Amino acid sequence: MSIWWFITTLAITSFFSSPAYAYDNNPLQDICVAVNDYKASGLNVSRDVHPKFGIAVTIVGVNDIPGFNTLGISTSRADIELQSLSPFHTHPRATELVIVMEGTLYVGFLVSDATNFFKSRLFSKILNYGDVFVFSKGLIHFLYNMGRKKATLFGSYNSQNSVLITIPSSIIASNPPIMDDILSKGFPA
Repeated sequence: MSIWWFITTLAITSFFSSPAYAYDNNPLQDICVAVNDYKASGLNVSRDVHPKFGIAVTIVGVNDIPGFNTLGISTSRADIELQSLSPFHTHPRATELVIVMEGTLYVGFLVSDATNFFKSRLFSKILNYGDVFVFSKGLIHFLYNMGRKKATLFGSYNSQNSVLITIPSSIIASNPPIMDDILSKGFPA
């Protein structure tokens, strides 16, 4: 066996066994000098409360602050009325970190039960002023105001567009609607 055969084999092996990256692992882009692309206002006030859920949400993402583009961040404010629930929802593109600024919340998230495919396990806590809680990316979670006054919290997301999917609305209020027979089989008593 010649030395060239050995070198050729070594080169080919190293080419296929080493990772090849076809992207810039630092998504930094040229900065636009428009100062307004880096500022938004309004998180200091609550929006109108949704009458069905008793919650008001203000989301600040890349559509509100173009400077968020490629930074992988966004934020929100939620005001939850007494005995109201932020419905079961998920953020398929982001982990959510919440900070309670006012009130008392019962929060929780669901994870699959490794021993039974048809069950899930609830992780929950009661949060008060100043408490911080994190919901991992993609997990179904909820926030319930169990206190004696309106609850206010701020959320941070590791995505410029975290996306919010509410589970009940996605299923019950789909368009076109899911047939009643399928819904009843999907939610057995």
